[in-house]
Amino acid sequence: MIKFGVVGCGRIAKRHLDLLGGKQIGGAELVAICDNNPNRLELARQRHNVTAYDSLEAMLADSAIDAVTVLTPSGMHAEHAIAAANAGKHVIVEKPMALRLEDADAMIAACDRARVKLFVVKQNRLNVPVVKAREALDAGRFGKLVLGTVRVRWRRDQSYYDQDSWRGTWAQDGGVLSNQASHHVDLLEYFMGDVVSVHARASRTLVDIEAEDTAIATLQFANGALGIIEATNAARPRDLEGSLSVLGEGGTVVIGGFAVNKMVTWEFAEPQPGDDQVLDRFSVNPPNVYGYGHQAYYEHVVDCLQHDTAALVDGLEGRRSLELITALYESIETGKEVPLRFRSRHSRLGG
Repeated sequence: MIKFGVVGCGRIAKRHLDLLGGKQIGGAELVAICDNNPNRLELARQRHNVTAYDSLEAMLADSAIDAVTVLTPSGMHAEHAIAAANAGKHVIVEKPMALRLEDADAMIAACDRARVKLFVVKQNRLNVPVVKAREALDAGRFGKLVLGTVRVRWRRDQSYYDQDSWRGTWAQDGGVLSNQASHHVDLLEYFMGDVVSVHARASRTLVDIEAEDTAIATLQFANGALGIIEATNAARPRDLEGSLSVLGEGGTVVIGGFAVNKMVTWEFAEPQPGDDQVLDRFSVNPPNVYGYGHQAYYEHVVDCLQHDTAALVDGLEGRRSLELITALYESIETGKEVPLRFRSRHSRLGG
């Protein structure tokens, strides 16, 4: 049994706590929670009946805890993940793993030194249609890749940002690219491969925050394919879609829904048995914008810890996604195309 402590009992925590505290993950048990907001902490304690700590230091001293899930604001991820690693706990950290590449490097180094595993939560990789599409990619059914696109058209109004003072700030959060669309940016790279360069633009249109609520970008991939990112929190009056499209010489797959959860298009030049059933069989109707992927992700984490196997998204893979997001912000600030493998000088994320 892997025993979990959770630091941060805010908005995203409900999904994690309900899974771990509701005994929905085989081999996992929620034993402790931590938050410096007494009201949030008490509500979570009453709901899950576990030990509650008002300081991370106190929780990390609990020898019963094997792994710590970090759900604090993004700008605090590095500090809290490093503290957990130094205490000998395995680390599960929500996206993005950090806001600065230097912090991501420090997290990876701390976990390596302590010989603990580092998992970055990218639950959409385990969505039913995403897994099916990745199988087609690995089988070579797309052939030469041509174009990959992601679209995030969600609604986050001023009341969302007013819930907490850190939301939408450069130091602790960033905008739609680093927060809401980070999963989709990760999926684009997951399917299309390494990025050579990016060119991005952004605007702040309908909310009063420091960072952007709308962004677009074009990408050049190492394999010659092109990519497009369209991301906004300014969809009104409701969430519309979170989608991924992959086009290649051998076929096209489009995954739509509002959480990359619905197989919309499955067309290949060389059909295979079962292709006619994919649209019906490989879609899910998620209960919320987070989808069902968190359950599969925690099952994967427990399996990795019990059998000492590699993580689907470890620290290095999480850093790869963060490097792309940082390049997007660098391009937004400079107005120029930015090559990957660069040293950030202008991105405000994390600053």
